[in-house]
Amino acid sequence: MKTRLFILSAFSLVLILFPETYGQDQKQNYGRTPDEMVPFGRFQKAYVNFFDTPQEFTGAGREKPAPTNLKTIKIGVLGPFEGSPLVPQGRQMLQGTMLALEEANKKGGYHGIPFEILVHNDVGLWGAAANEVVKMNDAGAWAFLGTIDDINSHVALRVALKLEIPMINTSDPDPTFTETRIPWMIRCMSDDRQSCYALVNYVYEQKGYKRVAVIRANNRYGRVGTAEFKDGAERIGHPTILEVRFDDGETNFKTQLERIKTLSPDAVLIWGNATESALILNQMREMGMNQPAFASDRVVSPEFLRIAGKNAEGIITTCQYNPDADIPELKAFQQNYRKRFNQEPDVFAAHAYDGMNITIEAIKKAGLNRALIRDVLTDMKTFQGYQGITGKIIFDASWNDIGDIWQAEVKNGKFVFFPTAFK
Repeated sequence: MKTRLFILSAFSLVLILFPETYGQDQKQNYGRTPDEMVPFGRFQKAYVNFFDTPQEFTGAGREKPAPTNLKTIKIGVLGPFEGSPLVPQGRQMLQGTMLALEEANKKGGYHGIPFEILVHNDVGLWGAAANEVVKMNDAGAWAFLGTIDDINSHVALRVALKLEIPMINTSDPDPTFTETRIPWMIRCMSDDRQSCYALVNYVYEQKGYKRVAVIRANNRYGRVGTAEFKDGAERIGHPTILEVRFDDGETNFKTQLERIKTLSPDAVLIWGNATESALILNQMREMGMNQPAFASDRVVSPEFLRIAGKNAEGIITTCQYNPDADIPELKAFQQNYRKRFNQEPDVFAAHAYDGMNITIEAIKKAGLNRALIRDVLTDMKTFQGYQGITGKIIFDASWNDIGDIWQAEVKNGKFVFFPTAFK
């Protein structure tokens, strides 16, 4: 008996002194980074890892009593609803939130009080998002969802911190967004880090291509979005041979494509919005560039298929959910969405629907207190593994969704989805 106690005590001491050695095989790298793509992973383990533990909020506010005599429970939605190239995606996002809220009101709202959406356009201009968050705050919003553009998301998040209002992001895939460690936000959509890891694995490991060129949007979405692809490719021994850029709204890409053509790459990665990506693909084929093409997730849209036409065949990208998944709630959502809006829901609508449902559930659990709503959203328990229509939502310690990422290939004029399989 004494021997057993000694062994148990020694084992406990090992766990105390060296906690990282226990269950190490089960611990994932930050952001679900594959082992071979961990920065400096081939040379030495990091002395300190960031984003391993959630950032605490130790401020005041939890003691505030709930207001009385409210006629509605207001939730803000910030997005590109007019005056932006992302209006189609923004409207889908808005419609997804509307459907979730309407369903919640049919079930009685919040103790009989209906939920209300406050719609705010982020305009797409630097700083505009800040003003809109202030307006939502002044109107009495308990939380807000948004937005898609990464610059506006970052601006809105900093105002959310100052005003102490919970922010639920459903549409911005910027990998750096949650790395701000601002404890007033969660993101329920996989980011471009997950997309890039999947593409690097597929392009280099599964297909065996070695020389890949990148043509990307000349903005933050293009720069930050492709960073993990280029870094991951370099870490497995295949640096990107060329990177060229284009502006939103550009229609002639001959100069950039001539530079790529001269190098005869094995494949080309296109990173931008649907319209420009389709035009680039068309011009590639017109110039006799028949290399396999890969793209960012924004090409998963009817707009891309319409513009690219037959040239879209065979292009491969990623998507943050599988619209063909055998999830009963997803099928019901798609049916109700088509009936309500006479349109097929896209990834922005689906994640917005999940995000609004999470927000409503958090308000119901916490009551009408922003700090307590924040506590529920970020407690790593209530919504960890949440089964949404987009699949299970898995949060890491920065409150970023690292759930499954899917890949999609255009076959016979439509996107066919398949799971990511790392070698």
